[in-house]
Amino acid sequence: MNHSRRHFLGQLGFAAAGLSLGPVDMLAVSAPSAAAAKFNFDISLAEFSFASELFSGKMTNMDFPARARKDYDISILEYVSGFFNNKHKEQTYLNELKKRCDDLGMKNHLIMVDGENLTALDNAARAKAVEAHYPWVDAAKFLGCSAIRVNLGDAMAMLSGKKEEGTPAELATAAVDGYGKLLEYAGKAGINVIVENHFGVSTDPDWLVGVMKQLKATNKGLLPDFGNFCAERSKPETQDIKGIMATKCVKEHDKYEGVRKMMPYAKGISAKTHQFDANGNDPETDFIKMFKIIKDSGWNNGIVGIEYEGGLIRDMGGDLSKPTNDEGVRQTKALLEKVLEELG
Repeated sequence: MNHSRRHFLGQLGFAAAGLSLGPVDMLAVSAPSAAAAKFNFDISLAEFSFASELFSGKMTNMDFPARARKDYDISILEYVSGFFNNKHKEQTYLNELKKRCDDLGMKNHLIMVDGENLTALDNAARAKAVEAHYPWVDAAKFLGCSAIRVNLGDAMAMLSGKKEEGTPAELATAAVDGYGKLLEYAGKAGINVIVENHFGVSTDPDWLVGVMKQLKATNKGLLPDFGNFCAERSKPETQDIKGIMATKCVKEHDKYEGVRKMMPYAKGISAKTHQFDANGNDPETDFIKMFKIIKDSGWNNGIVGIEYEGGLIRDMGGDLSKPTNDEGVRQTKALLEKVLEELG
């Protein structure tokens, strides 16, 4: 893998489905009932859980469906745009991927799209970004997905330790325009477009909710991610993967309050993990506390995505204290099953 600054930030910034780097999403319509329904959710698997293997070439996008089914008995998939290697417009490629999924009985659920900046302040750049997302809507429709996940904010600036251009108010205006136009296109295809708290201004739940309130489209929504509330990181000392992963969060929004604020618009949950204690719990996020917030919001019978990032930090950042990709996925699944046992 070429670790030049341009290549690395391009790969990591726009292929990283989550990449909160610590201290897939999941789409489902919230359907509260007057009766006290049993709290439940389905478990999906985010492809970014295998980022280190996908970046290094040990695994490909085509391998993802079989691995999810055979290794983890998970049949709901969340893809990452960067791992399509720009083949999302190639019908032969999409046909093969869909066939593999159909043969395994898989549900293609979501594509996490890390593309051009939908909140660009320049009108022409923003319009170009909107149109660049259209093929991903088309690919999601063909594969049978319910949604694509997009970013509102400048991922490249965040990863390189720079500030986003524009005030939060200016970026919100741009987001309403860019995201709104993408919602119109996707709505015609019956595809939801959901926004994750991910980089820069989008880590602020109040900002995200403010954008949602200005849009009337029914296919809008949010994807609360447990690990992506860091508003500002220290500047990386080196522009390579170890330098990026060595950065520290210097300003962070409260994750529990953030998820609570996002839940009225949530069409899925991204259960991000990096490591586990001796009891199998996540030391960074109290899953029982978090899912009580989710349950109390009325969200039920949706999809919660496993997005394990510790393997990437282990394999490409050199932190051997983190579990492997395989171990992390299994432990996250076990933790989610524990949540269902206690709160269901």
